Amino acid sequence: MDFYCYEARLAVELDGGGHAELEQEEYDHKRTGILEAKGIRVLRFWNNDVLNNLEGVIEAIADALPSPLVYPPERKSKKL
Repeated sequence: MDFYCYEARLAVELDGGGHAELEQEEYDHKRTGILEAKGIRVLRFWNNDVLNNLEGVIEAIADALPSPLVYPPERKSKKL
């Protein structure tokens, strides 16, 4: 997994050309299923999409985030 947001339970995978190979594609599909079974949403983007359509990739990620994203309460640090 390339990027993971714990609060959103969202994983982002950036895939190069090697992921188009059948064996890798089967592995990726299985791994995605395992993550989804744990309640994690997986978004996959080709590296080429990131390089040539970054705004579209960012928009797709933003659309996948829960609204509003709820953050856990801040922990107060203890003074020594």
